[in-house]
Amino acid sequence: MRKWWLALLVLAALPAPSQAKQQVWKFDRLDRIGGLATQVIGEPRVEGGATVFDGRDDAIYLPRHPLAGAGAFTVEAVFRPDGGAFEQRWLHLASDDPVNQTRMLFEIRVVGNSWYLDSFIKGQGYSQVLIDPSKLHPVGRWYHVAQTFDGTTYRSYVDGVLEGEANVAGFTPQGAGNTSVGVRYNRVNFFHGAVRVARFTDRALPPDRFLRKE
Repeated sequence: MRKWWLALLVLAALPAPSQAKQQVWKFDRLDRIGGLATQVIGEPRVEGGATVFDGRDDAIYLPRHPLAGAGAFTVEAVFRPDGGAFEQRWLHLASDDPVNQTRMLFEIRVVGNSWYLDSFIKGQGYSQVLIDPSKLHPVGRWYHVAQTFDGTTYRSYVDGVLEGEANVAGFTPQGAGNTSVGVRYNRVNFFHGAVRVARFTDRALPPDRFLRKE
């Protein structure tokens, strides 16, 4: 009995598992997103709780890289691609470091009335793209997309279904920086469609813990 009680005391003294840190950005207004003041380019508009981008000159900039310092992560978003140019970047997390300019991003490639996902991470000593042109999805619909990294394997998903994965060696946490939404950070490859919400977690979440699309 004494050993049993000692074991309980040891377990009680152990620190509780750390909770995942999350940031949720809802795109239901233009002036502030995720508690951050925005820089708005062009004339994006809010419709039905989402921000709509025209694919020509609309974008939003936010003064934070929400996954700076994370050794593992999940980036999720609910978005609607509406066709347009072949190459469109709609979420770009960039560090401020002029020597080691790291980034995480989502792009799409549009082919006729369909699109396919392009997920990418880059930093000092690593660079990995996940893209499969054979995995086409119709434009004009809402989708949940995610990319995760568990410290070893980088994965991408559309509506909870795995689209690609690769081992990434030498990953180091990215530095503080900024985010562009609706465009590549240097204001090219504008996005035509809408973004409803994005969530950033400093853990690799399984699909059953992803955001709900609706």
